[in-house]
Amino acid sequence: MNIKEQFNLEGKVAIVTGSSKGIGKAIAKGLAENGAQVVISSRSQEACDEVVKEFTEEGLKAIGIACHIGKEDQRKNLIDKTIKAFGRIDVLVNNAAINPVFGPIEDVDPAIFDKIMDVNVKAPWSLSNLVLPHFKANKNGSIINIASVEALTPGFGLGIYSTSKAAILMLTKNQAKEWGQYGVKANAICPGLIKTKFSAALWQNEKILGKIEKSLPSARMGMPEEMVGLACLLASDAGNYMTGGVYTADGGYMIAG
Repeated sequence: MNIKEQFNLEGKVAIVTGSSKGIGKAIAKGLAENGAQVVISSRSQEACDEVVKEFTEEGLKAIGIACHIGKEDQRKNLIDKTIKAFGRIDVLVNNAAINPVFGPIEDVDPAIFDKIMDVNVKAPWSLSNLVLPHFKANKNGSIINIASVEALTPGFGLGIYSTSKAAILMLTKNQAKEWGQYGVKANAICPGLIKTKFSAALWQNEKILGKIEKSLPSARMGMPEEMVGLACLLASDAGNYMTGGVYTADGGYMIAG
């Protein structure tokens, strides 16, 4: 099989959570451009439909299924509706996450702590469990968990978010170790500072942005589209021997002094 064929996702079905904007939308588009049928998912059906309209107008295959990933019944509904629409699932990109607080770890309200863990850790664990029977049936499947460089080194003001993303790395490794026997691969992507609405508090502050950009070997923040190549590799046959891996796409953040 030549390399173009290995990257080809024709006939594969990919669910991308939190894909109405930002990194999730960019990844969903990249997978669709490589031939996948993608499920656009976010809390708002309207937001999902807008993206689907945009994709289908470009000749890409996509449907939209609203899902609040913090709710078990909606997680089940997302998987059930995908199977009903396409009859299979091949790729799950756990991208949706929240970070409602910025400040010292001791100031975080316990209810906010629970909410962060519910959405950022429990939901990806649960969704992965829900797709597992379908991966087993195909003897093949790829889980791509979107973590963060914050999972690898502590920043400032993002302590509980960082903790939730560090948990995602260990979840990924356990999924890879336990589910490899079923033909499932699981990998994590750790983006650095990417220009999205999610990270707006950082990049809209010129002082913070200037400081970050000065310290980065790339001397700039990243764009959502720059996460796509890695996701396409991990979703495709080209990445079949890659499992349990943690991959940074951070402009050199992890080696910045």
